[in-house]
Amino acid sequence: MRILRRIKKLTSTIQLQNQEKIHDPKGNDPLFRFLEENFSQVKKYFEGASDFAYREIKIDSDLAIMILYLDGLVNIERIELNVINPLVKLNSESLKTHESTIDSIKAELSAAQVNKGDTLQEIINHILSGDTVLLLDGFKQCLFISEQAWEKRAVEEPLSEAVVLGPREGFTENIRTNTSMIRRRLKTTKLKFESLKIGNLSQTEVIITYLDGIAQNSIIKEVRSRLNQINIDAIEDSGYIVELIEDHPFSVFPQILQTERPDRVVGNLLEGRVGIIVENSPFALIVPVTFFQMMISPEDYYGKFIMTTFIRFIRYLFLLVALLFPSIYIAVTTFHQELLPTNLLFSVAASREKVPFPAVIEALLMEITFEALREAGLRLPRPIGSTVSIVGALVVGQAAVEAGIVSAPLVIVVATTGIASFMFPSYPLTGAIRLLRFLMIFFAATLGFYGIFLGIFFILVHLVQLRSFGVPYLAPIAPFNFNNLKDVLVRAPWWKMNERPEQTGKRNLKRLGLRNRKY
Repeated sequence: MRILRRIKKLTSTIQLQNQEKIHDPKGNDPLFRFLEENFSQVKKYFEGASDFAYREIKIDSDLAIMILYLDGLVNIERIELNVINPLVKLNSESLKTHESTIDSIKAELSAAQVNKGDTLQEIINHILSGDTVLLLDGFKQCLFISEQAWEKRAVEEPLSEAVVLGPREGFTENIRTNTSMIRRRLKTTKLKFESLKIGNLSQTEVIITYLDGIAQNSIIKEVRSRLNQINIDAIEDSGYIVELIEDHPFSVFPQILQTERPDRVVGNLLEGRVGIIVENSPFALIVPVTFFQMMISPEDYYGKFIMTTFIRFIRYLFLLVALLFPSIYIAVTTFHQELLPTNLLFSVAASREKVPFPAVIEALLMEITFEALREAGLRLPRPIGSTVSIVGALVVGQAAVEAGIVSAPLVIVVATTGIASFMFPSYPLTGAIRLLRFLMIFFAATLGFYGIFLGIFFILVHLVQLRSFGVPYLAPIAPFNFNNLKDVLVRAPWWKMNERPEQTGKRNLKRLGLRNRKY
């Protein structure tokens, strides 16, 4: 009995190994000479796949050709026109006059891109990528025909980065559409696209883009190295890559810029940065970045520099409001009432007279409620989402004040804080500020203004330590670089910004001629 069990176990192990060999090709298996053997091998990998389609065509009685593809990933009409019709018109006698049947068939096809292959893994990869494969009887080579076609979203205005001035087109989930929008803006051979596959099962195409001669080689090599080290089953969006390649994954601050706008990618490429475009994702990644880049909107470069500078000051002011306003309210009402003018102090005290909770509990209740309304507005259908969030905030706030649960001044504080948090051009930075706001509330509730200053100190120390692909996160403030301050807190006129940022563009600093504004 023991011997039988051992034999059965050994048999099941061998069968499992054979199945693994069948469903996980290792790429170097050469093709057979006979069509039936090659087709049977390919068919095993697509067993149970109802979208796997094939068709056999016989040229006279001497040559058989098998067409393989995945239904839904190819353009059937173009396959019929450019592949099947030319094959049907061929005959074996005309092929025998050629030295190579593969090359003669390749020459007869009308498709724009036709390549040759000779391994089983190549066949699997090309079929899964939407190509059509031609297997020929009697030859150890095959043909790959690119006639891909699948449903895709049209180019639309980006929802997460709306602007008043500037282009209205944004990236889509189609990677070729995205690269074409960048190529259209930079008509130069210095624009490079490096393609690689990431994901053991998804084989997602990821493209590294940069300007040769401007981007630093060290940054390009580092980006390439980090992407090649990723070992994961599937990449469904560029957000997967963000967590896998950023320098400090436990920091709440984003160290990689995510954008839907091709003009924003082009602007950063011109400053010596590197872009990462991911298949099936409308968000491109830009590295390296700094904190001040997260506060810059693409629209800043399309308007007058005076107005842009004013808006940037407002943006930084409301950054402090979004981070500190609730904690300042708690510190003043709990520890430092003497800082308020007498009339304002009496007004605040009267409004809080019926409130049964301390200021910190009151603030936490309102902040958490506001965050819930914000999330509800995002998840609801678009036509009613904004209405529900606004009406909900008004109704809940008014009812809470009338019921004596919260005070009226706190409703103003929370509403102003919520408005301030919508002013940041980078959504990940908005999330970081929202999270740190709760930390500052805790510091204010325990130590008052001393706690607020302590929290700010900890945040600044953390920011100074951060790096994005080797570039300091607070550059050019820390380390200080006076020449690069022209596009940080203020936006200097274009004729003054004649050099790229030194952290990313020092390989080729000059970007503007000397004859501008000489009239």
